[in-house]
Amino acid sequence: MTRPARIGIVYNQPLAAGHALHDSSADVLVQVEAVAASLANLGYTVLPIPFTRDLDAFLRAVESQRPELIFNLCEGVDEDAQMGGHPAAVLELLNIPYTGSRPLALMLSTDKLLSKRVLMASAIDTPNCLAYDGNGNFAGQGLNFPVIVKPRFEDASIGIDQESVCVDRDRLQACIQDFYRQYGPLLVEEYIEGREFNIALFGFPRARVLPVAEIDFSAFPADLFRIVGYRAKWDESSFEYQHSPRCFPDVIPGDTTFESMRKIARQCFNLFGLRDYGRVDMRLAVDGRIHVLEVNANPCLSPDAGFAAAARRKGISYDELVAEFLCCLRARAAGPDGTPPVQPG
Repeated sequence: MTRPARIGIVYNQPLAAGHALHDSSADVLVQVEAVAASLANLGYTVLPIPFTRDLDAFLRAVESQRPELIFNLCEGVDEDAQMGGHPAAVLELLNIPYTGSRPLALMLSTDKLLSKRVLMASAIDTPNCLAYDGNGNFAGQGLNFPVIVKPRFEDASIGIDQESVCVDRDRLQACIQDFYRQYGPLLVEEYIEGREFNIALFGFPRARVLPVAEIDFSAFPADLFRIVGYRAKWDESSFEYQHSPRCFPDVIPGDTTFESMRKIARQCFNLFGLRDYGRVDMRLAVDGRIHVLEVNANPCLSPDAGFAAAARRKGISYDELVAEFLCCLRARAAGPDGTPPVQPG
């Protein structure tokens, strides 16, 4: 692949200011600005192109601006997370090389229920769960309490906070209809007490595992569940946001826990067909078992987000990070179909 001159950044249009979910939605513009600045530093012409349900407008923009490569930063279409794979599918139909995972991986990782089934079928530990589609009486039969209620299709911790954790069946029955009316289909999973880790992976054709990050909940009082809810991610004034910092713990000689986490993360990356980059969220339970909470295709690229932080920990600056994405595209251009080979766990 010769050096391209014109690189597009395709992104979803965020919600307007004042909307309850504006902070999480508008973060995509932070990513666009950061990637665009790095591409400009690297000498490229940058072409931001929004993607909405108005597909004709998107196609006209692509035709007029003629990007040679695309940074795909779309997290959904018009705030519908279930359409997160659609922009990638359109780019494949247009035969324009793009960063990140292919449509199937994006859609699979967005669906929390299907993700859990894939993990369970592959004998990867993940919290037990049940789905709720709004029908019938639901009390979490067969689950051990506490449980946490999550929207099946949302990301960015939308719909998840302290109020989402139900300590008994009475609480679950009292709130689940309200959750369903607000967020649609739900996943109800057992809450795992323990430490939380994020494992980022980066590269093509074989992704390398970046330093293991931990969410430090040590300042949380006993009456708060140790979760990264919406407030912890987006509400800078909240206790949760101010007291759940990311850290990179040192490896203790002789402790194989991090080695096991890295192995599981790589297994998940390959199992879900992720490409270029991803993040696997895990809980280390008090009994030492590692539970995969989520597998994230195309995680957030904001400079202060976990993926960029893990890269910096590895000594990779943000400009270098963006440059390496272009290296992934060049490496892929030499392959037969753009699909990374499956590597052993």
